[in-house]
Amino acid sequence: MDLQNFRFETDADGIALLTWDMAGRSMNVITEAVMDELDRVLDHVVADASIKGCVVTSGKAAFSGGADLAMLKALGTDYAVKAKAGGEEVAMQGFFEGSRRLSRIYRKLETCGKPWVAAVNGLCLGGAFELVLACHHRLLADDEAAKVGLPEIKVGLFPGAGGTQRVARLMPTADALQMMLKGEQLRPKAAKAKGLVHDVVPAGDLIAKAKAWIRDGGKAIAPWDEKGFRLPSNKVHSAAGMMIWPAANAILRRETQDNYPAAKALLQAVYEGLQVPIDIGLRIESRLFAHVLRTPEAAAMIRTLFLSMGELNKGARRPRGMPPRRVQKLGVIGAGFMGAGIAYVAAQAGLEVVLTDRTIEAAEAGKARCHKLISDQIAKGRARTADRDALLSRIATTSDDATLGACDLVIEAVFEDPKIKAEVARRVEPRLGAEAVWASNTSTLPITSLATSSTRPERFVGIHFFSPVERMPLVEIIRGEHSGDEAVATAMDFVRLLKKTPILVNDARGFYANRCVGAYLSEGHRMLVEGVPPAMIESLSRQAGMPVGPLSLSDEVALDLVRTVVSDLQDGGSGMADPMQKRLLDAMVVEHGRLGRKNRKGFYDYPESGSKRLWPGLADLASARLDPDAVDARQIKHRVLVAQALAAAGTILDGIVTDPREADVGSILGFGFAPFTGGTISYIDGMGLKRFVVLCDDLAKAHGPRFSPPQALIDMAKRGETFYDARSADAA
Repeated sequence: MDLQNFRFETDADGIALLTWDMAGRSMNVITEAVMDELDRVLDHVVADASIKGCVVTSGKAAFSGGADLAMLKALGTDYAVKAKAGGEEVAMQGFFEGSRRLSRIYRKLETCGKPWVAAVNGLCLGGAFELVLACHHRLLADDEAAKVGLPEIKVGLFPGAGGTQRVARLMPTADALQMMLKGEQLRPKAAKAKGLVHDVVPAGDLIAKAKAWIRDGGKAIAPWDEKGFRLPSNKVHSAAGMMIWPAANAILRRETQDNYPAAKALLQAVYEGLQVPIDIGLRIESRLFAHVLRTPEAAAMIRTLFLSMGELNKGARRPRGMPPRRVQKLGVIGAGFMGAGIAYVAAQAGLEVVLTDRTIEAAEAGKARCHKLISDQIAKGRARTADRDALLSRIATTSDDATLGACDLVIEAVFEDPKIKAEVARRVEPRLGAEAVWASNTSTLPITSLATSSTRPERFVGIHFFSPVERMPLVEIIRGEHSGDEAVATAMDFVRLLKKTPILVNDARGFYANRCVGAYLSEGHRMLVEGVPPAMIESLSRQAGMPVGPLSLSDEVALDLVRTVVSDLQDGGSGMADPMQKRLLDAMVVEHGRLGRKNRKGFYDYPESGSKRLWPGLADLASARLDPDAVDARQIKHRVLVAQALAAAGTILDGIVTDPREADVGSILGFGFAPFTGGTISYIDGMGLKRFVVLCDDLAKAHGPRFSPPQALIDMAKRGETFYDARSADAA
């Protein structure tokens, strides 16, 4: 056989070994060519009487990350071409058959009559794990890098190559639904405990154990194809089943607000599939998968959370022509919450870290936070004691600035005050090496202004981490007016080393993310003053797709900090401040001493025990009391999303963000903007600029000029343009 993506060999016992090892790729992915070759190998194994069975493994460190989603996106393009040439019915039939091809190959493997064993080394996700599930015996390497899972839900899809049917026949229904709806990745022991793999073995024994199972007479039949098979949670329409499904439906509605077609389809695929034989269940799954694949939500999420994010993670926005630079030693000035978090993620990535503060006690307190963070991971089974020892050994604490001289990159994470930051720069920068890059972890202060305290502004750049650093995947790299390409490239290489996603923004107050977040908070505060019931503001914001309401988010940020930012905007005459919001925050912070979660008093009360609840005194801060039944819920949802989308569009029109991919990825990873839309800019493009401009005009008439679309946006709408069209034209 002429194979490009696999190696195939047969031993003296007649046991075949199929090694997946795609040339020119760091990880195996499922493509049309891979499916072609797997189908041919399967036919060969079945036809050759001398072959007793086959072991499938990977020749790379990981087994596979799953399907190439660009291939699925191409199905939509093919559909459009066929629909135009031969009509909708013909196009849909071709689309359906194309989308279920992998599922049919896996079922063909499962019923071929010869045993197949999956010998899984390393990461195995998505469609690749569905291949493993179709094998008759499944072995997983006892390796820290090994994980299995079906994360398709995170990009607007669900497992469409048999995953919903096989997982739900291997695990109790509730566990199966949770795993797939959360996109969980399981480590070897957990995967075995849940029945997804048969055994966990040392990596060096993987192939030998797999072959031994075939040699010893392993059966080539899946449990669900045997007579008398019983579902792990009994029949759907049983007492046990009725304990699961009503609750599952309610939880789905609560968690997704019906914004994610894939989640609903997944639930339906399992519910209907468990009531019929597996072949019918697989067809149900394929029908639903084809439907979801054509939804705008799937298209938007695939583009942003798979294609665009993958491109950014590979350095798509890194300055061209700059040689790679690996930071070996990092200096962090300020061992508070943010500084300690930066030190932690850097040490976790293997860097040597110098953590400094004004006193050694303060620096040690920062290191103690790192100790707690890694200890929490140990308690959850995600790290070992040896990992903690190694991580902490890489963090040196000091109060002596001279120790920063050997660092390649130094980040100051001191209090958000330009005078303090300037003093630190004047004190520390002269001690740095000639090749060192100096950075500020600021969330709002313009980098160009901060650079006036630097003697080497070309080597000065902004690196804005989000809080908490160890959990937030986004980092803004801010290019000041004088920041050089080398400084920007160094910052990007550093962020990618941390396995976080960098976006590059030009300098302006608030940069990108905080401009959008500020618009969200401001709109929530304004609605509260207008008399919209606080519970409606919070609930409808979540229904619109936001992870938390604007009042809750304000409490998390801290009301005194929000007030300071709003005051700075007002004092600076930027035109971005909202006087109504300023008066509300003055009342909350100054008059009532309510600072947010940090002092257990904000828009919410935070009792020592029990859940948080909205503060009853909010009613007295409203200028009116609106009848909840008279409030237009749809308009509230529009207000919270359009406010952010307009802010995002403004950053592109003003040249702060120059690539819509960064705006979209940044909005989802940075502040949780309704992921099902694909992000702030995809929200506009998906609606269409003409419709968006009309919506803005309607909101402006009802709620004020802040919703008035800028003239540049109106002009784009008249020309029938989109933000992504403009990007394609620039790229060309």
